[in-house]
Amino acid sequence: MQRPLRDIRVTAAGLGRLPLAARLVRRAVAAVLDGEGTGPAAISVTFLSPARMRSLNRETFGRDRVTDVIAFPLPHAGARGGDIYICPAAAHEAARDLGLSAREELIRLVVHGTLHVLGYAHPSGAGRERSPMWRRQERYLRALARARVSGTRC
Repeated sequence: MQRPLRDIRVTAAGLGRLPLAARLVRRAVAAVLDGEGTGPAAISVTFLSPARMRSLNRETFGRDRVTDVIAFPLPHAGARGGDIYICPAAAHEAARDLGLSAREELIRLVVHGTLHVLGYAHPSGAGRERSPMWRRQERYLRALARARVSGTRC
C-alpha cells in the first residue's frame, strides 16, 4: 500500500537549533496521521522562543503569556493541513515539574498539536487529562516509545 503524500516541515524560529531531530518530529506527526487514517497532509512544526510564543499567544488569543503549544488547522487543497508552534522552554519547565525528560514532553507536544490540527479538542482544567483527546495522545506516545525501543519505524 502506498503512503499518502505528506509534506511535514520542521523549523526553529528565534532559537539556535532544533530541540528535537527533524526526522523524529516528522515520524511523530506521521504516526498520528497514519493512525487517524489521514490522507495527504501538509503540516509545519515550528519551535519558537518564549518571546515569540508569548507574542503569538497574545496576538491570536489575547493571552499575554508563554504557552507550550498552539496549533492551527489550515485549509489545503486536497490535503489536511495546519501549523503547530511549540515553545521548548515551556516544555522543559513542564517536564521538570512532571518529572519527565524534556524529549518526552516535546514529543508529547508534537502529538498534541497534530491532534489539534486534525480537529481534536479537550477541556481546560482538571478534565483535560481524562479527555478522549488526551487518552488518544497517550496511546500514540506509548506506540512511539515501543517503536523506538524495538528499533522499528512508525
